Amino acid sequence: MSTDVVVGMVTTPDRAMAEAIVDRLVGERLIACGNILASVGSIYRWQGEVERADEVLIILKTTEALAAHVVARVRELHSYEVPEVLFFPVTKGNDAYVQWVRESVRSAQDIEG
Repeated sequence: MSTDVVVGMVTTPDRAMAEAIVDRLVGERLIACGNILASVGSIYRWQGEVERADEVLIILKTTEALAAHVVARVRELHSYEVPEVLFFPVTKGNDAYVQWVRESVRSAQDIEG
């Protein structure tokens, strides 16, 4: 069973920003939900230096058709110059949950048209 649902990841510098982003994306019906996980440790290379940060991770659910719109909206709302916004396909899952995700977001045609 392949689905049109995707799971995304976004990191933020703090819980307030994570909540603000999730509130907006759910309110705008770009995502069905967002889970906020506190205090993930990140080690990464930025501008030639190895950096360390405590961040907050958002796991979000939407449709493939809305993924590009979510990326654009997160870039507008986020404080990072280059925010992490990654999506992964959902190949199998609870059919009722997958349907709930579809029903909870608006269609891409509503945005583009």
